[in-house]
Amino acid sequence: MINRILISACLMGFKVRYNGSEKAPMMAHLLRWQKEQRLVIHCPELAAGLPIPRSPAEIFFADGKDVMRERARIIENTGNDVTEHYQLAAWLALRTAQESGCTAALLTDGSPTCGSQFIYDGSFSGQRKPGMGVAASLLNEHGIAVFSDTQLAELITWIEERES
Repeated sequence: MINRILISACLMGFKVRYNGSEKAPMMAHLLRWQKEQRLVIHCPELAAGLPIPRSPAEIFFADGKDVMRERARIIENTGNDVTEHYQLAAWLALRTAQESGCTAALLTDGSPTCGSQFIYDGSFSGQRKPGMGVAASLLNEHGIAVFSDTQLAELITWIEERES
């Protein structure tokens, strides 16, 4: 069985990040997986209707799980509360992953949506803390293995073990 992978669109070179940039150029392994039709390219924030560019947003002194349970908010650096947009982004990522048969996700770290190893602390001071964004948290809670963009080697090993 081929494992399908939900992947952040910015990791595939799409300029969909909050500042209109991509995260990194496509790596050779991702190109092979794309040719094998394993990758489901998705930007949760774009799917939820957030614009490009958009104001930087951070989870206000909590994590994605708290936001999804209505115990925390996501605030832009302008002070605008965008929690509902990001909650929708998380649900759309989960729906896309489930409908596409994804068993794993490769997401961009640091994002209030896709962060899986770290997120920013809500102070807009560049301070990072361990934690997951809303989509990473929701995917993880629903049994989809979540890897950050710095964990490609771990994802490759995970896939190889599952398929051997």
